[in-house]
Amino acid sequence: MISKMEIYNMIPAEFIPQTLFFDKDVAPGKALEQVLDHGIDFPFIAKPDIGMKSFGVEKIHNKNEFQIYVAWTPSHFLVQERIPYQKEVGIFYVRKPNEVHGKITGIVSKEFLSIKGDGESTMLELIKKNPRSHFQLSVLQQKYGDTLQNVLKTDEEFVLVPYGSHTRGAKFVDVSHKINLKLERTIDFICSQMDGFYYGRLDVLYNCFDELCEGKNFSIIEINGAGGEATHIYDPKHSLFWAWREVARHWSMLCEISIANKRAGHTYLSFKEGRAMLKQTGALQTQLKF
Repeated sequence: MISKMEIYNMIPAEFIPQTLFFDKDVAPGKALEQVLDHGIDFPFIAKPDIGMKSFGVEKIHNKNEFQIYVAWTPSHFLVQERIPYQKEVGIFYVRKPNEVHGKITGIVSKEFLSIKGDGESTMLELIKKNPRSHFQLSVLQQKYGDTLQNVLKTDEEFVLVPYGSHTRGAKFVDVSHKINLKLERTIDFICSQMDGFYYGRLDVLYNCFDELCEGKNFSIIEINGAGGEATHIYDPKHSLFWAWREVARHWSMLCEISIANKRAGHTYLSFKEGRAMLKQTGALQTQLKF
């Protein structure tokens, strides 16, 4: 398992949110003092330094919520300034070690879990009407409590989970048809500055797609490497067989990169090391769900 902070340190600072690392045993007051000293104001994002599927990622609105988070977290964690952009995409990038330029192999747009009012139904009733939000019901009840008895105005939208994670209710839409030369140049410019990065998905918050292609008004909130998925496969319009083919296509590219890196003197992960990592990942995932 790889530290997210180590990955953020690889990315040019101008393309990521301001990010602070904290030991899991830090005192809440000391941590908050450091956050505020760096000019990060409420609300901000707290997330595990080693995590997956957005488990343990929370928007922190006040001192009390931060104290609760620090007391709960089972791992070292990060605090990030909140990025104001409301749209998110996952961009999958591949470059062979002997190539100067890479390519984008897929883009997924992420629609955050939300409900839209009809002027009559309570928020709870709206949640239950949608299978995607109903699946998250117990978590949403714990988070929002009596607020779910409120009635939204007609067409009023309320974002229930502001994170682009499939496991937390977001809908993934394949927008790979939007791949274009300007966007590839922008992403290639960033990734080529990351030593040893040849394969993975960049999760990006942005203002509008044209600006993103031009390299303006966006922020990389996460990068997943060899373990990252080409998440455009989760678009409901795609069949299971199509998704399998896309996974096989990406694994084939990953295999080529791994062989090239092996020839350059890098070692493969042993079976024993891989099994131990999977066990650690599973154990941490169980802790972060609560």
